[in-house]
Amino acid sequence: MKPDLEQAVLGLELGSTRIKAVLIDENHRPIASGDYAWKNKLENGIWTYDLEEVIKGVRACYRALADDVEKKFGQRPRRFAAMGISGMMHGYLVFDKAGELLVPFRTWRNTITGQAAAELTEQFRFNIPQRWSIAHLYQAILNREKHVKDVALLTTLSGYIHLRLTGRNVVGVGEASGMFPYDRESGDFSAAHVERFDALVADRDFPWKLRDILPGVLPAGAPAGVLTAEGAALLDETGLLEPGIPLCPPEGDAGTGMVATGAVLPRTGSISAGTSSFALLVLERELKGCYPEIDVVATPAGRPTALVHTNTCTSDVDAWVRLFGEFYELMGQKADLGELFPKLFRKALEGEPDCGGLVSFNYFSGEPVTGTETGRPMFARLPGEGFTLANFMRAQLYGAIATLKLGIDLLVEQEHVETDRLLGHGGFFKTEGVGRQIMADALGVPISTMTTAGEGGPWGMALLAAYLCRKGEGETMEDYLEKVFSQADSQTSRPDPAGSAGFQAYIRRYVACLPAERALAAME
Repeated sequence: MKPDLEQAVLGLELGSTRIKAVLIDENHRPIASGDYAWKNKLENGIWTYDLEEVIKGVRACYRALADDVEKKFGQRPRRFAAMGISGMMHGYLVFDKAGELLVPFRTWRNTITGQAAAELTEQFRFNIPQRWSIAHLYQAILNREKHVKDVALLTTLSGYIHLRLTGRNVVGVGEASGMFPYDRESGDFSAAHVERFDALVADRDFPWKLRDILPGVLPAGAPAGVLTAEGAALLDETGLLEPGIPLCPPEGDAGTGMVATGAVLPRTGSISAGTSSFALLVLERELKGCYPEIDVVATPAGRPTALVHTNTCTSDVDAWVRLFGEFYELMGQKADLGELFPKLFRKALEGEPDCGGLVSFNYFSGEPVTGTETGRPMFARLPGEGFTLANFMRAQLYGAIATLKLGIDLLVEQEHVETDRLLGHGGFFKTEGVGRQIMADALGVPISTMTTAGEGGPWGMALLAAYLCRKGEGETMEDYLEKVFSQADSQTSRPDPAGSAGFQAYIRRYVACLPAERALAAME
């Protein structure tokens, strides 16, 4: 049966390696998609994306989605019931009063704000990670960068695209909580912390106050503007897309990850594992302590959430698989990465539970959780008989999530955080049953994935847009998502005792090798 495209809902997410759009029908099923591959650049020591590439990518992604709709249903879309924009959280996008970008976009991946993060954490008595927007702003102030006096607007990637589409400078609660401390009672940035920051920089005589340059904050389900004529032209260069489509608050990829897995209630959590990884554990109470390894953020509805973030997850696994592909081609064979990845992932399950003494560090960039300032991928092994392909691949998968494990252990041991279930999504879980079992063994918690998890954040963003236009009177986001996921098809892997014991042996070797990993940071 052909869907009513005008009742369909669009979610678009700007991820670290792909911009992806997903269109869902009235039953929340994906019916069309489009994407655009891109990657960040390291320029003058800063990880960045050109804003021209951002707009080009958003347009190309939408064009691919519209092409998919036309191929499947014989027509190109003209309007949707609602839409929403998501993107990589944190980072630093600043503009002057004329709307001109003041410095190149500084992404979440940068670890250049250590002094600012440490000073703000001490002043606020609240952990401010290096990735957060406020850490980037304060570091620019400490560095006496000339552009700071001209800042009129500080936002995130999703906030920027939303502004271009609607003319409204707002972000969702989840996105806001990764910029600056969020106050659940007021539903806004913490006024006490804003006042403390302004006092901290008062001697600089800036012509702005912090709250004046931060975006407005909106909870899930709140109207966040409509697509303007300029916004429609930005998305769809054919001119067919009509203005007036309502947009929900733009969100960060952490929030859409929670929504995409339905993990939005206390004692639930989600794990996103791809280029980077993060675990989000929805808390029963606020944390008692302040930990530099843990972000305190919020669900799109405002519930307190502990975030353990790692800058790199599968990048080193990908690099090794591609190296194997080169060897395969050297032997005169055609290397199909679509076949190589699942074959090598499955081979990992044949490895010894402790990887036979092999250890892998996947650090393409610094990792605050383990106190490493610079990325240096490293592989180490013990002499002996353990150097097999199965053990090597298992060590690669263990290494991809080892830092995440160390961060979660801190929450369990120091704050006694309990989690009944974790739901995973992202490339780490793509090969059926492999990443899910490895993660369950590592964390000692059942790990579930859903058939829709392959759509990830864009689908989660589409659900938030659907909540905007379809929610009932007084219906909470949690209640709405409970209906969505009541019939969800999921698979679960439970910890295997031998696998868990093997991972514990591996992580002991991993921690013992950390001094060597840190020493490599001095290598040019």
